[in-house]
Amino acid sequence: GVSRVAAQAPAAVRVAGAVAAAPDSMRPGATVVAWEDGKTRVLRQGSNGLVCIADEPGNARFETACYHESLEPFMARGRELKAQKKTRAEIDSIRLADIQAKRYAFPSTPAVLYNLAGPADSLDAEGVPLKPMRWYVVYTPYATPKSTGLSLMPDGTGRPWLMYPGKPWAHIMITPK
Repeated sequence: GVSRVAAQAPAAVRVAGAVAAAPDSMRPGATVVAWEDGKTRVLRQGSNGLVCIADEPGNARFETACYHESLEPFMARGRELKAQKKTRAEIDSIRLADIQAKRYAFPSTPAVLYNLAGPADSLDAEGVPLKPMRWYVVYTPYATPKSTGLSLMPDGTGRPWLMYPGKPWAHIMITPK
């Protein structure tokens, strides 16, 4: 069976797992949002503008993400639409319409997202995968290859590249080797 840090795990373990994606210096001040019964709630209120979403229990992959608070309305909407079983294309279309209609603010300046994932059966005592995969995203609204000089394709070296060019959620991907 897959060993999991359950939703009922001690808060300290849930917090440690949630903030594992963040830079060490930002972990103590990050807001932590935990999954409970398929919904999210704030487990710890932070002070530094970083929001960390704990791993959603019950699957074979441990995944956590931390991002700048300016992205929260966009991220919350994505979670809501995913819970409604919308496809990626539907989610993108709905969120684009939301942004264009100014239903919520989307940052106009760069904002970061830190990701960490690994097999759920490889967690250490702190509730973090032993050999996690990390990747980083810097949202740069409406960026294009022409405006940034970035390629649209990863090249396997860890060099940054651009996803979703021209969209509000255009972002620089950084995938360390």
